[in-house]
Amino acid sequence: MSQSYEMIFILRPDLSEDQVNQALNSYKEFLTTNNATNLEVKIWGKRRLAYPIQKKVDGIYVQFNYEADGTQIAPLERMMRLGEEVMRYLTIRLDTVAPSSEAEPVASEA
Repeated sequence: MSQSYEMIFILRPDLSEDQVNQALNSYKEFLTTNNATNLEVKIWGKRRLAYPIQKKVDGIYVQFNYEADGTQIAPLERMMRLGEEVMRYLTIRLDTVAPSSEAEPVASEA
């Protein structure tokens, strides 16, 4: 069963544009070869971190949204943990929200 996932990760700020693209392409390729669909990539750019990580105060933020069965998460996070370009990552499963019906007025009994 396919679920929606959102992954946000922070790349080192000293990476060149080519290195950033190479890292993004390897993660996108991993997801697509492991049956992830509807992959959306949003690059937020270089931003100030809330607290220093590895003595760095800036980072390149990237967001992946995709649908998958969940078996891709652990190997992808392992790739990020072993690589040197990712400082932090977080994956969350998004809840599927049913279309809301308009609330019917309830008559109060007085």
